[in-house]
Amino acid sequence: MNKNLLAEAAAPYQSSLKKHVSDGLVLYHEDALTVMRKILEKHPNGCFDMIFADPPYFLSNNGFTCQNGQMVSVNKGGWDKSQGMAADMEFYEQWLRLCYALLNPDGTIWVCGTQHNIYFIGYLMQSIGYHILNNITWEKPNPPPNLSCRFFTHSTETLLWAKKSKKAKHTFHYETMKAQNGGKQMKSVWQIVPPNKTEKAFGKHPTQKPLALLERCIQAASNIGDLIFDPFAGSGTTGVAALKHGRRFCGCEKEEAFFELAKKRLATNGE
Repeated sequence: MNKNLLAEAAAPYQSSLKKHVSDGLVLYHEDALTVMRKILEKHPNGCFDMIFADPPYFLSNNGFTCQNGQMVSVNKGGWDKSQGMAADMEFYEQWLRLCYALLNPDGTIWVCGTQHNIYFIGYLMQSIGYHILNNITWEKPNPPPNLSCRFFTHSTETLLWAKKSKKAKHTFHYETMKAQNGGKQMKSVWQIVPPNKTEKAFGKHPTQKPLALLERCIQAASNIGDLIFDPFAGSGTTGVAALKHGRRFCGCEKEEAFFELAKKRLATNGE
């Protein structure tokens, strides 16, 4: 599907779903579940070559953390507030099942999480039918200190990389990853610094992932021209990385402020 066909594929939803359409990308300003159900109606056999999902971690619990030497609230917004374990699990299962249905037979998915949610995410993924290829540990070189001094400082996040079934012939650019690692096999622990000031030039998102992280995932697991999907687009980093490396992008962002931020970044390929 070329860039023009991507816009044409989005056209049937023009009247019912808010969106931003540009060269090689579609960004929906709607709830991810609503968008995915609509797309599934048109593409019952799947249409995405790779999915990157950085869902709400539901950690806005009125606690505190340290940022730039100051104590600050961990609350990020209503979208990050837990509705209870059962409701959170139901939400995760719904979007994971929709992603499974929308993924092409040989496509793969990356899902981000921490100790707070990654274990039940992994359980749900395997229950649905995904075959997990790797659990990638993203190590942050300079994490904020823990204020209680009662446990080890949290310094990592986990990315689960999976395909639709064990027999699926997924894409993995082994040699590209090896070349980026000085000629050695790339391991599953990645030390990547958080987003820099340039990546936040158009505004800030509280859980923004670094562009380098998305670039590595996209270069490792997709091909030029592939269609990349992000159900929780946030500041649009997945789209920026996809377009930078010759892929096409489809994403969803429900929050108005973040949708506008993503539009600005994608309009200029802002890093």
